[in-house]
Amino acid sequence: MRRTLKKYLPDHEAIRNNRWLRPFESSLLHPRLWHLNRHSAAGGVAVGLFCGLIPGPFQMLGAAICALVLRVNLPLAMLVTLYTNPFTIVPLYLLAYQIGRLAIGADDGFIAPPAFDAAAFVNWTNAMQAWMLSVAKPLGIGLVLLASGLAALGYVATRTAWRTYLIVAWRRRQEHRRRSG
Repeated sequence: MRRTLKKYLPDHEAIRNNRWLRPFESSLLHPRLWHLNRHSAAGGVAVGLFCGLIPGPFQMLGAAICALVLRVNLPLAMLVTLYTNPFTIVPLYLLAYQIGRLAIGADDGFIAPPAFDAAAFVNWTNAMQAWMLSVAKPLGIGLVLLASGLAALGYVATRTAWRTYLIVAWRRRQEHRRRSG
């Protein structure tokens, strides 16, 4: 598993030779950002899951900044943000909205956006703004709660999977030594 991931990770020389990344060389070449162990991998997965729910195209940038600050595996953090894509983002945001509604105790159901009306475009625009403001609070709270839950779950799952892998590998080595010895 670790060898497979290492094949796809860039090395230090690739960063040193990239003219766009050279100004950030001192930060980007910190060993903990590139080392792959159970701590850095679990942290990278958690950061990627949390930042994957950042709206718009800022997910990878957020993951990179968080990985730099928290000193977890940078490439893994950026890769994990890809769990959100055009197929998964709408269900995840609907789930976040429902979680936010539950958290703030909102009794009203989902409020459908106003239907587009080209004839009354200005009125539709105003109605759309009012709708966006009405869903903003539960959605925002829900996104933070969902991202935090996914990050915690991803961290624990990665640590558990890594530990399970190590135990199985250790037992195989023990069995191999017992048979050959």
